[in-house]
Amino acid sequence: MKAYVFPGQGAQFVGMGKDLYDNNPEARELFEKANDILGFRITDLMFEGTEDDLKQTKVTQPAVFLHSVILARTLGDDFKPDMTAGHSLGEFSALVAAGALSFEEGLKLVAARARAMQKACEARPSTMAAVLALPDEKVEEICSQVEGVVAPANYNCPGQVVISGEVEAIDAACTKMKEAGAKRALKLKVGGAFHSPLMMPAQEELSEAIASATFHTPVCPVYQNVDGKPHTDPEEIKENLIKQLTAPVRWTQDVKAMIADGATEFVELGPGNVLQGLVKKIAPSVEVSGRS
Repeated sequence: MKAYVFPGQGAQFVGMGKDLYDNNPEARELFEKANDILGFRITDLMFEGTEDDLKQTKVTQPAVFLHSVILARTLGDDFKPDMTAGHSLGEFSALVAAGALSFEEGLKLVAARARAMQKACEARPSTMAAVLALPDEKVEEICSQVEGVVAPANYNCPGQVVISGEVEAIDAACTKMKEAGAKRALKLKVGGAFHSPLMMPAQEELSEAIASATFHTPVCPVYQNVDGKPHTDPEEIKENLIKQLTAPVRWTQDVKAMIADGATEFVELGPGNVLQGLVKKIAPSVEVSGRS
């Protein structure tokens, strides 16, 4: 069985999607439709912008989404997923690819999510940090002992957890993680504390947009970040998408659940190869490939 997986924020690079635009008429049409929907030429920033342009949350999220979803579309009849999943933002790509959301609705929700998250980031100084080579339980325990807001945000693979929260709380947690034997506890260059309680204002804003969007039953199960389980019910999918902003991304659980349900091959669609690396660490024996 084949699982298609879709990357999240951080996978972007200057020039992403340009080959698709130049060489595929269907892709070009979708990119131009996206420019119209967004009200600015995101293709100019993707193909010829600076790294700083692409790092803005309001640009990054639609850019990664577009690259991933348009890649899936250009596969045509070859795109036959048995299951899909996406990392954080990538969950929207996974839902569109599986037919739970239209291209237009998906892009509008991603743009709304990006704006809401950017606002929440600007409201309070916050950040994230990667913790390597500590058990998940130890990371959780240290976070619970630190004063201020800090919580696990991404369970990426065994021995790699990203934490998220207020800057001072993250600094204190990183010190404690190193004392507890972490190989690294390194702050990331991100705009804020994604997947933490600090995203609550963004969650409230996005919940209205999600509630009013039209969701369909997907053509295959979509494994969602909030619980690492397969979902096909549109109402459950909506609820999980809303919760996702303040809850951790359970990527390890997603991949293990897909394998338990029969996945033998994982294909990453979108910029970069981060998810291919994580899948290999979670399950070294499965077949992994990608298209970007």
